[in-house]
Amino acid sequence: MDGHPLDPISPLHEPVADNQRDRALSHAASVAARIAGHMKEAILGRDDVIELVTIALFAGGHVLLEDYPGSGKTVLARALGQAIESGAEHDRMASFRRIQFTPDLLPSDITGVSVFEPDRGTFQFMPGPVFAHVVLADEINRTSPKVQSALLEAMAERQVTVDNVTHPLDELFLVLATQNPLGLAGTFPLPAPQLDRFLFKIRMEHIDRQPELEVVASFRKRLRPVSSSLPQVHRDEIVAARRALEDHVFVSRTLQECLVDIARAVRDDERVAQGISTRALVQAVPALQCRALLHQRDFIGTEDLEALLVPLFAHRLALAPGVPSAQPVLRESARDPLEHASRSTLRRSG
Repeated sequence: MDGHPLDPISPLHEPVADNQRDRALSHAASVAARIAGHMKEAILGRDDVIELVTIALFAGGHVLLEDYPGSGKTVLARALGQAIESGAEHDRMASFRRIQFTPDLLPSDITGVSVFEPDRGTFQFMPGPVFAHVVLADEINRTSPKVQSALLEAMAERQVTVDNVTHPLDELFLVLATQNPLGLAGTFPLPAPQLDRFLFKIRMEHIDRQPELEVVASFRKRLRPVSSSLPQVHRDEIVAARRALEDHVFVSRTLQECLVDIARAVRDDERVAQGISTRALVQAVPALQCRALLHQRDFIGTEDLEALLVPLFAHRLALAPGVPSAQPVLRESARDPLEHASRSTLRRSG
């Protein structure tokens, strides 16, 4: 790993021996590459989306995919889930579950129910499909706010409450939710608090010509579900990789200031009715750490923030009437803070 630029501000955690840090980061990078490899084996032409989903997994965030039907979202989510090996102590956790959201869905349909067992004379909790490492919430905006709220508790707290009893989800719990940009009739738009729980919102465009040709040419193989040729990754390895990122990928005070200054510039922009929350800034840090690791660095650079700016923050903004897109607002608000951070880094490392 490359060394971080000189910075008079200490890192977030106590320094450790270089060899220990390097081993931990190298293993984390290996785990991330294996996870991404499973997804790349299953779906073609989506390397940018795969990188963002990998970042979300290791940052402990959730992803909202805005896509067209037939864009490969289910294949992507299933490949991610099947890449993860639970282990005996997590047997009740499925690797992957798909929930098709409809207007008549009930909260218990996703969280689970308590069933009375006459032989025992007691109620037994039967876990719902949300008890999985990776949950595909398909067309999440087609269900009622009551069901959305039940999923919000799972996403925010990694737990569900049924009959006043709280049931914890696994630490690795990840929601990949989808909504179709077309056909908005009969939908329930996600409220701002739920949108703010998603680390990324990713728009999946149609893939390029060559990958699409390869998909068409291999259609018979893709009609038959096959197991990946790659070994699974144990969920404990992913949890350990998260710890390594948190402890050993350097976050300078300069980059923290840059994040806050971008948020303040966005909030002050007259085109914005509701800006970036402080929670969004906190969630951004592990995502930036993971992106740095994937690009073979042990420190966050301005290029990481610039690359993740739109998927991190665009969906969290409420724009003033008549403003068509959040992207120009974010790019313009970030220009000066990013330039200042770049100059400051150059001065300190010169």
